[in-house]
Order: sequence, then C-alpha cells, then structure tokens
Amino acid sequence: MTRTSAHRFLQPALVSAIFCADRWTKVWAEGSLAPVRSIRVLPFFHLTYVQNTGAAWGMMQGRNAFLIGFSVLLLAALLFLKRRWPKTNFWSHYGLVLVAGGALGNLYDRIVFGYVIDFLDFLVWPVFNVADSCITVGACCLAWGLHRAEKEEARLEG
Repeated sequence: MTRTSAHRFLQPALVSAIFCADRWTKVWAEGSLAPVRSIRVLPFFHLTYVQNTGAAWGMMQGRNAFLIGFSVLLLAALLFLKRRWPKTNFWSHYGLVLVAGGALGNLYDRIVFGYVIDFLDFLVWPVFNVADSCITVGACCLAWGLHRAEKEEARLEG
C-alpha cells in the first residue's frame, strides 16, 4: 500500500473519529451541563451549556434551514474541489478532514435537534464546541495548503 493510498483510507476514518468525539462531548454536555447551565473550571474558562440556533458568534439565529443547506453545499463543494488538489498537499487534504468532521457534527445537531450544542466558554469569546474548533483549525490548514500549492504552481510556471 502506498503512502497516498493509506491516506485515502485514513481520511474517512479521521472524519468519523472527529464526528464521534464531537457527538460524545455534546451528549456529555447535555447530560452534565444542561441541568446546571455552567461550571467554572478556571477563572477564564467555564463549561457552559448553550443551544445555538445560529452560526458563529450567534449570527443568523433561527435560520436553521439555511444553515443546513449552506453546510451541505460547502461540504459538496470542498469534496468536489479536493480532486484538483495535489495528492501530496497534506495541509489541504487534512484541513478538509477537520472541516468535514466538524461540519458533519454541527449538521447532525441542526438536523436532529434544530440547534447546535455549544459548551466551551472562555468568557471573552462566544461559546463553542469541538466541531467548531475542528472547522476553524481545518479552515486555517486548508488556506495554508492552498496558499502553498499556489506558490508552488507559480514557482513551476515562472
């Protein structure tokens, strides 16, 4: 088995692992945090149960159908574009893994519950979850990978 074919099997497994980790933490938050609403862990960090019907930073509250559609279209577009990325551009491919795992986690919540469960609260930032973290880190990895690919392509052309 070649290195790139191994990654082809590893990537779906990692998407599944991210989805499962996100679900497990949200089930825990609903069972443990919902009754008490918030637990102080450190002076700057609380575990706070929130049902978010919007997107990041509470934008678009109550627009669940739109956010479901947007998530599906975004995932489809990324999977389509993935075929154009060089197989050796691991930043882009694993960025997509993080984004896809996180997006699927939040998409599940939106479809099943009509809201996303958030619980990580640094008090100076909107409350978020594991899926949001994966989406953010994955988007940064994707951007870096695509930037590197663009620079490499320009170098080869010039």
